[in-house]
Amino acid sequence: MTGTDKLVLTEKADGIGRMQFNRPERLNAFNNELMHESMAALDAFAADDDVDVVVVSGAGRAFSPGFDLKAAAERNLDSVDKVRAQMTLQFDFIMKFWLSPKPTIAAVHGYCIAGAFEVSLACDMTVTAASARFGEPEARFGTGAVAMLFPWVTGPKQAKEILFTGEDRISADDALRMGLVNRVVPDGEEMNTALALARKVSKASSVSVLRTKEAINRSYEAMGMRQALATSLDIDIEINSTPSWEKTEFARIRKEQSLKAAIAWRDARFAED
Repeated sequence: MTGTDKLVLTEKADGIGRMQFNRPERLNAFNNELMHESMAALDAFAADDDVDVVVVSGAGRAFSPGFDLKAAAERNLDSVDKVRAQMTLQFDFIMKFWLSPKPTIAAVHGYCIAGAFEVSLACDMTVTAASARFGEPEARFGTGAVAMLFPWVTGPKQAKEILFTGEDRISADDALRMGLVNRVVPDGEEMNTALALARKVSKASSVSVLRTKEAINRSYEAMGMRQALATSLDIDIEINSTPSWEKTEFARIRKEQSLKAAIAWRDARFAED
């Protein structure tokens, strides 16, 4: 892919646009720069008549663990307005994949957690490696899901169990069972399978595919999804602006020790279960 100094690499061939998150040293954790580059890449593909479908993946060992918690800590979000601005950017980044007029396919391997999980849900289709892990751990350290797509893709019972417990080790097979992914393939085959699926989409009538995606999205909008997501974002801004002992302790350990230590503290509280 072109532009190895960029946080999002892109290329196109045979009707397929490819974009790859490119922060492998951070497992492709989403910082603001990566989010802005991703949205620009999707805009470029949307305007390109030579691109019929977009495949998104992650460089290195993972798709992504979600939003960069270290960058978030350094940003000093010390007011509701700052929290709102940051979380609106995150929400817009996730929903860009849902709203893209061109179909989007996620090719997932390794971790696909929190905001990255929401990106995979926002994509029209998801192909995953068998060893990939999904989940929403936000409740474990006092935050919440930015884009509440989970119950719209699966159902309220399963979404509540995962979101209430902060489960972040959903297996690929369980994700398939819950309807969160389309296909589970052997490790290393996720990109080839996603590209094969993309080629089938590209060979179909582009007008039919684009208008069919529009019709499906409008069906969700008619059910109130967009308003529900906006309300959920407002609630999440409130959650992130409200102190909690979990959030305070997580931040203290991260500052005094490391982010790795803070995550270990978070996970250790649930290890006995």
